[in-house]
Amino acid sequence: MNNDRRNFIKLGSLSALGLAMPVKKFSFLNDEIFGSLKIKQFGIQLWTVKEDMAKDAKDTLKKIAGDGYKQIESFEGKQGMFWGMTNKEFKKYMDELGMKIISSHCDTTKDFERKAAEAAEIGMKYLICPWKGPQKSIDDFKRFADEFNKNGEVCKKNGIRFAYHNHDYSWKPVDGQIPQEVMMDNTDKNLVDFEMDIYWVVAAGVDPQVYFKKYPNRFRLCHVKDLGKTATGHESVHLGTGTIDFHSILKTGKENGLEYFIVEQEAFTNTNPLESAKIDADYLKAF
Repeated sequence: MNNDRRNFIKLGSLSALGLAMPVKKFSFLNDEIFGSLKIKQFGIQLWTVKEDMAKDAKDTLKKIAGDGYKQIESFEGKQGMFWGMTNKEFKKYMDELGMKIISSHCDTTKDFERKAAEAAEIGMKYLICPWKGPQKSIDDFKRFADEFNKNGEVCKKNGIRFAYHNHDYSWKPVDGQIPQEVMMDNTDKNLVDFEMDIYWVVAAGVDPQVYFKKYPNRFRLCHVKDLGKTATGHESVHLGTGTIDFHSILKTGKENGLEYFIVEQEAFTNTNPLESAKIDADYLKAF
């Protein structure tokens, strides 16, 4: 029996079944069969609205809270991870807005013990290394893995987790090996997790689902960022308007341990960053 015929019979059976059972139950069955993905909470990487944050952090956070973002991933800029506030002041404002700071990108080579302690003090889950850059030798990535294990020890001691965020370079072969695999194979899963930037994986010509399945429970966070349809290079576009099949990818990710879904957008056409943040939030709310 071909797939079209099989699907037709399945749909017919479901239609008949739907007449005999409550709508709520049929809706649940529909979700189960067709693989609908429901994301109850999602976050935003503040890099998306970095200019607005630099001008008025509190007002910007209030606006994105109004868009439906419940989680925040910060980054370490000139004003620090907490945007001129202390860690406790930042958490207090998050509480007022009904949001949580889940994670932050930061410079993991400087004063990392203090950063881990401050993050843990306000209930953050992760500190994340955002960038290492392309390297000439695969041995450099093995060295990074050793560094990540040490960072993971520091985080574990403070009751939080450490993770590494990829770009496209870690998926491109070096000395016949894939740097991302080298870093994952040489880090302790009890100490180091990974944040998959789905955009950069796809931009590198790699299928994210393959790696969610190959390394279950290692990718705990992800960046939900779409890749432009007509781009000759890399173009970040509004969610749902690009080339990435988020329904399949995020479903596979969730089945393999993915917990945090964090919006990021880095280019803006005919909108400003705050408008784009709202458009992306609306897309995930309708998922």
